[in-house]
Amino acid sequence: MINVGIIGASFARDAYLPAFEHIPGAKVVALASGRIESAKAAAEPFGITAVYDDWQKMLDEHALDLVCIATPTVMHAPMALAAIAKGAHVLCEKPTAMNADEARQMLDAARKANRLHMIDHELRFNPTRARIAELIHGGDLGDIRHVNITNIGASWANPASRPKGDWWSDAAMGGGRMGANGSHQVDMLRWWLGEPTSVIGQALTIVPDRVCKNTGEAWTATADDLSHMTLEMKSGALAQIFMSGVAAANMGNETQVFGSKGTITLSNSDEKLYFAKAGESFKDISVEDPNASLDGLNKGIWNVSVLAALQELCGAIAEDRGLARGASFVDGLRNQMVVDAVFASTKSRKWEDLDMDGAV
Repeated sequence: MINVGIIGASFARDAYLPAFEHIPGAKVVALASGRIESAKAAAEPFGITAVYDDWQKMLDEHALDLVCIATPTVMHAPMALAAIAKGAHVLCEKPTAMNADEARQMLDAARKANRLHMIDHELRFNPTRARIAELIHGGDLGDIRHVNITNIGASWANPASRPKGDWWSDAAMGGGRMGANGSHQVDMLRWWLGEPTSVIGQALTIVPDRVCKNTGEAWTATADDLSHMTLEMKSGALAQIFMSGVAAANMGNETQVFGSKGTITLSNSDEKLYFAKAGESFKDISVEDPNASLDGLNKGIWNVSVLAALQELCGAIAEDRGLARGASFVDGLRNQMVVDAVFASTKSRKWEDLDMDGAV
């Protein structure tokens, strides 16, 4: 039996706990959150009685094989290092850490302890995006020339839309669009296209002056609510990512991949994947996720894709093998290097070169 401990209640409730119900041989035995009420609310429907508002106490009181970390970014490195020191394998949410130095510490610790390590870039386990990877790597699109990705929403648009103390709006806690969504987009581009060599971009706070939606009190947001980047890939492709949470209307996530032999488009509004060969019209080549129909899983690609990620990780633990797929702490470090470079480019207003191969 793989004994699992979870730190963080919200994503545990939405994704981890429903997914573990479908993984024989794995059992969540303990859950910790900053608020004991949140821990109990997430744990009780799944029969978990060991709940904590002190994650270190949870690690001390349980012999855990796997620790899943879904907390504000500022706590990722301390929690991962502590879990590894206790002998656990680790699944950590994105972004990996506050910076590449922390991400490197996490990787070094996991390697030294010979523990499995995964960053929850769950879209690597989404069949539609895996199909895109197959088409790219199989040469169906020819040479990839450019990629456009946009993620535009309205959740930060109203200055009164967020509560005071919202960690997603606090740069010191690791909040912001770059971490929340940019890290996913960077990981996906690296999976599809290989490593980037240089990046230019900005991480901006467009609506800093805010009003608490609960109390009406004025407060200041410091994390980026609009970010964009252009990456030069080692392959020669150019990739552009634009992310905004401050649009008046929600436009969702759109992905376009342009190759010398064909073009791909994908919209998360309907999850339809279209492919057009050169000189031909677009055809629907969408792929269904068989896990989407399982009982108990919450809807949406993020919640559903977590199951396959956890199946791979738990399978590797049970079989005493390395990960066959997914994003490891190596990927987490390299993704973090790109994120860090965008923050650096925001200040320098220049291209920032990346030494991805020499990093690890």
